[in-house]
Amino acid sequence: MPDFEWALTHALNAFFEKDGVAAIAYRLKQSPFSAQFMDILVDSKTPEYYLAIECKSLDARKTKSLYFGRYFSRAAGAHQLSRETEFITRSGRQGILAVELRRGAGKPRTAHLVPWGQIYQSFSEGKSGLSLRDIEINPPLERERGIYIISRLDIVRITGYFDMATIKDDFENDV
Repeated sequence: MPDFEWALTHALNAFFEKDGVAAIAYRLKQSPFSAQFMDILVDSKTPEYYLAIECKSLDARKTKSLYFGRYFSRAAGAHQLSRETEFITRSGRQGILAVELRRGAGKPRTAHLVPWGQIYQSFSEGKSGLSLRDIEINPPLERERGIYIISRLDIVRITGYFDMATIKDDFENDV
């Protein structure tokens, strides 16, 4: 997965540079035994590019769903989705789940950007996860010679898709 995180970070920064967008994407350092907010953060004065991205890379031959219990951790007394949703809500960032689907040797990988609200809504409704079909509803990122390419349309399409402020949360009750 670290390769996917780096590939996505490079794709975002290449897009920002090519289109002259004042933004920068960077990976957060992971350290053992501590909860990480998100995998990639994007800082920008432009709200649609002020992002928090969680990355998951799945072997699509071996699973039919992105299971919340298997692919997300439980640490610091809370589920990863709850902690990250709280971070997104409090920071004012747009949340994205980036999912890379690997299909084995000789078959192309695809990456899909899923609106965070779609993930959190399924989680809060008690569903066990998102099916690959639910993930693939979101168009794959373009890929040339093994390198992901991100366009403005890829980001605009999902930012604001689900407004996290309208999702009922229990964060205020925890205080």
